[in-house]
Amino acid sequence: MKITIKSMLVGILMIPVLALGLNMSNLAVQPTAVAAAQDSIVQGANDAKGKDQSTNLFGTGGIFTTITNLALYLIGAVSVLMLIYGGIRYTISGGDSNAVTGAKNTILYAIVGIVIALLAYAIVNFVLTNLITT
Repeated sequence: MKITIKSMLVGILMIPVLALGLNMSNLAVQPTAVAAAQDSIVQGANDAKGKDQSTNLFGTGGIFTTITNLALYLIGAVSVLMLIYGGIRYTISGGDSNAVTGAKNTILYAIVGIVIALLAYAIVNFVLTNLITT
């Protein structure tokens, strides 16, 4: 019975991974992508010269903004998955006090993770839009 539940949980948790993988497999190299890469190389050379470096790093479409938003999105997604996992653990605990305690802790830490991710997102965007002058 435990093997069946574990295989079901793994299957449920693999759905987003498979969906993302299938979505990423549709990408193809377009001529516009090659032109964009060449523009990116030229922009990189200009950055090395010191031109427009602050807007490329910290602007609304900057590298720092993109990386932090992606990291915070992944942290939030993992927190939501752990919240679902904790709920499933709580449901199948069967009244065992140790299992219930572990499931409640998982749910609590997942909620804390979601709150931290939201606050970090708000703080990073506030700093990038209001405190950094371009």
